[in-house]
Amino acid sequence: MLSRLADSLYWMSRNIERAENNSRVLSGHLIHMVEVSDEGIADRDWGEILEICASKADYDQLYNRIDREAIIQYLMMSPLNINSSMNCMLYARENAKATRDIIPDDLWEVLNHFHLSQKDWQELPNTRQHTQEYLKEVIKTSMTAQGVIESTMSRGIPYTFIKVGKWLERAEKTARVLNVVCEKNRREAPHKTSNYYYWLKALHFLNGYDGYIKEHPPSMESKHVLNFMIKESTFPRSIRYCIDHVSDAIQNLESGKVSHYSEDLFQMLELVKEEIEQTSIEQMDMEELMKFLDHFQDRCQTVSRMFSETYYLIEPVHVR
Repeated sequence: MLSRLADSLYWMSRNIERAENNSRVLSGHLIHMVEVSDEGIADRDWGEILEICASKADYDQLYNRIDREAIIQYLMMSPLNINSSMNCMLYARENAKATRDIIPDDLWEVLNHFHLSQKDWQELPNTRQHTQEYLKEVIKTSMTAQGVIESTMSRGIPYTFIKVGKWLERAEKTARVLNVVCEKNRREAPHKTSNYYYWLKALHFLNGYDGYIKEHPPSMESKHVLNFMIKESTFPRSIRYCIDHVSDAIQNLESGKVSHYSEDLFQMLELVKEEIEQTSIEQMDMEELMKFLDHFQDRCQTVSRMFSETYYLIEPVHVR
C-alpha cells in the first residue's frame, strides 16, 4: 500500500477519535453546568476544558479571556480551531476521500453524510439544546464509523493503520484528561484523599463511569479511578489497554517479526509498556502522577513520530 494512503487512513482514524473525545468532554461539562446551581462554580473549569481539548494556547491568543459562549463555539465549530469537532470531522472526511478505494463504502457514506449536514447545523440558533444535539451527532457518527470498520473491514494492512491511529489517539486523550484533573485536585484539594466531583467528571469525560462503578461500587477514591483508567487491562479506554492494542496492531503489521527498520519502534513500545506496568499508582502523590502522565503524553508523541518515520507517513501541520 502506498505510504500516502496509509497516512490518510492513520489520520482519518485519529481525527474521528479526536472529534468524539473532545465532543464527549464538552458535552459532559455542559451537562455538569446544568446540574450545578452555583453559576460561578459551573464556569470555573473552562480553562481546564480547553486544556483537555488541546485548544487553550490558541484560544488565549485569539480571545485573551474566558468567555463561556466563545469557548463553546471555539471547541465545537470554529474553523480557527484545528481541534474543533467540526474541523476534526472535516479532516477525517478529507482523508477518507483519499482512500475511498480502500475503505468500506458505508464508512465513506457515514462521514460524508455528516459533512453534508454541517451547514445545516451551523445555521441553527446558538442554543444549549442545539449544541448538545450537535455534540451527540458527532459522537454517534464516530461510533457508527468505528462500528462499520469493525464489522466490515478485513483485518489487513489498511485496517491495521486505522487501529494504530485510534488507540494512540485514545491513549493520549485519557492521559490528558487525567493530568488536567490531577492538577485541579492538587491545586484545590491538596489535603483530600478523595474528591467525588473531580473523579466523577474524569470518568464521564472518558466514558468510563459505567465500567468503573461496576468494578468499584460505590467508591470514588482517586487512586481507584486512576488505577482503573491507567492500568486496567480489560477497559478499552485505559492507557494500558490502548498501548497494548497499538503494540498488537504493529505486531500484526510486521507478522510478528522485528525488522531492522522497525526495531526502534518495537523497543519504544516495549519501554512504554514497561513504564506503565512498573508505575505504582497507590504509592504516588498527585505531583508524581502528573509527571508520569506528562511523560506518557510525550511518549505518545514519540511513538507517533517513530511510527510515521518507520512507514514513511507524513506528519500533518495540524497534529497537536
